[in-house]
Amino acid sequence: MEKKPTGALFDLDGVVIDTEGVYSRFWVDIEQKYPTGIPNFAVKIKGTNLASIMSHYTDPVAHEAVLKALAEFEHTMTYEIFPEAERFIRELRAAGVPCAMVTSSGEMKLQRLFAQHPHLRGYFDAIVSGEMVQHSKPHPECFEKGARMIGCSPERCVVFEDSLLGVESGKAAGAKVVALPTTFPEAIKNTEADKIIDSFADFSLSDFLKLTE
Repeated sequence: MEKKPTGALFDLDGVVIDTEGVYSRFWVDIEQKYPTGIPNFAVKIKGTNLASIMSHYTDPVAHEAVLKALAEFEHTMTYEIFPEAERFIRELRAAGVPCAMVTSSGEMKLQRLFAQHPHLRGYFDAIVSGEMVQHSKPHPECFEKGARMIGCSPERCVVFEDSLLGVESGKAAGAKVVALPTTFPEAIKNTEADKIIDSFADFSLSDFLKLTE
């Protein structure tokens, strides 16, 4: 019996583009200006979508100010692609493996990302943004949706994640998960990820295929 097709589901920040440290500094500054009272707020929101983040701001004035600050921040932000991530995605594409970007980021940010790197859009057969799901990570909805959009079952997909909530989300979807320590270098070791790699320099098409056997 022929096996069902395999697919690759990529988180964006901290996996494809190098932005997590920059975002951490932004949210630390925001927390000082508009306190939520949540300890380590900048860390705890990693992997969640904007709607989930904004749910912590009940004051309409703070809500509007935070959204405005985020829009201005992302408008001037430079998005740096991890070279080895790009190399690996090209390798998957050449082998005919369908790929989806599954991110908590919003559509406006993605427009700016693709304006800076127009070729990046063509690497992905589907894109799931934060606005396209009702439930934020660690709920499995985003990865289940990404798998469907590329014609694969989640169980035949490999998720690439850097956040703790993202790893949990991928596992809840039934996918194999490869974790990168770009955001949580120590804590990521204690997750249920199937494999941990320092970077995509340590991972190839053959490694991917072994996870989907």
